[in-house]
Amino acid sequence: MRHLSLSSRLALLFAACTAVVSLFAGVLFSRASEAHFVELDQQLLDGKLIGLRRALQDIQSSESEIRLADELSRQADLSLRITGSDGQRWYDSSAHLPEKLPQQPGLSTLNNDGTDYRVLIAPLFDDRPDSPQLTLLLDITHHQHFLQRMQHLIWLTVGLSALATALLGAWAARSGLRPLRRMSAVASGVSAQSLNARLPEEDMPPELAELAHSFNAMLGRLDASFQRLSAFSADIAHELRTPLSNLLTHTQVTLTRPRPIEDYREALHSNLEELQWMAQLVNDMLYLAKADHGLLTPKREPLELAQEVDLLLEYFAPLAEDAQVTLTREGTAHLEGDRSMLRRALSNLLDNALRFTPAQGEVRVRIVEEAKGLSLVVENSGDGIDGALLPRLFDRFYRADPARQEGSSEHAGLGLAITQSIVRAHGGQIRCESANGWTRFVIELPKGD
Repeated sequence: MRHLSLSSRLALLFAACTAVVSLFAGVLFSRASEAHFVELDQQLLDGKLIGLRRALQDIQSSESEIRLADELSRQADLSLRITGSDGQRWYDSSAHLPEKLPQQPGLSTLNNDGTDYRVLIAPLFDDRPDSPQLTLLLDITHHQHFLQRMQHLIWLTVGLSALATALLGAWAARSGLRPLRRMSAVASGVSAQSLNARLPEEDMPPELAELAHSFNAMLGRLDASFQRLSAFSADIAHELRTPLSNLLTHTQVTLTRPRPIEDYREALHSNLEELQWMAQLVNDMLYLAKADHGLLTPKREPLELAQEVDLLLEYFAPLAEDAQVTLTREGTAHLEGDRSMLRRALSNLLDNALRFTPAQGEVRVRIVEEAKGLSLVVENSGDGIDGALLPRLFDRFYRADPARQEGSSEHAGLGLAITQSIVRAHGGQIRCESANGWTRFVIELPKGD
């Protein structure tokens, strides 16, 4: 069965079920027919027994023999044997009766030389212990032949039914499994260039509609992941092209002619800045790759969030003072998490908020402790973000500012992606909201054990 197709398996199962049901029904019908014939024979022999007893009331009378012959002549397939109480044979109505007959009173069946008999043994006189015994033999060969033909017909019907069911089952299974073959055809045609193929869910039977929906959802996820991967590769090339070009150009210009040692030192210092930025970019990409593969395992240590936030605000205070931006913190909460990872995430959010907050603006950090977790909100005043751009803020290399600063050594567009990875590694979620002149990033974290 392991090497048979699903259609063949279903066809064989249909055939087996039909054969079993047909055989069961045939056996029941055969037994019922046999019991019916036994009942008819019993009624017939009981009636004949009454007539024979009446004809043999005076067994010594010559008229009894006449009445007996008349009674037997009415049933051509009926024979009679009369024996005395001592077992001596008195009378046989036919010379071809079997020599040995059953001895027990009642109804029984006997086969002799290819002839089947229904035998009824009863005393001639019920009230006399020494009464002669009447043995009535009814030829039922034609009944038995009928039952044999019926059994043959049953076996033939079972075989033909199983064959017909196998053929019809194969056709039905093949027709019913057509959606699966369609799914197989779509799956075999899926490639990096054809991830937009989808199964028509409305044409699927209810049993396969959910599978088709899951299959289409899988293709959608693959398509989205492939698009992000392609965009990520393009963004990496885009980000590295400018610094590499700068390094090559600057180095080539420096080497065109002999220069003072100070010029070489200045050129190396400039190249070092570009190389440091490229190294940081590569480190950030490796960090995100580890996050994608679930390799970020944060430490679990008790943290006082208010204290951690205050340390970061103190670090960003000189930048905020230069930009004429006010930094504030509200609330407090305890959390078990990785101090360095959470500091990096909050630093990215604070740096992002300071860059987009206008002079005389405000950056606020609010900590809200809840029953099942806590919320950490970093919000800043200023121009809002278009709602259509909010879902893309956490994409890698994405900048809400349309003027992309290619090769910028400060902002490569990976900060929010790294922040999201850190939050998710802690079992939390992050989202962005922008309305009424405020833009806020909301981090929701579980408290932990």
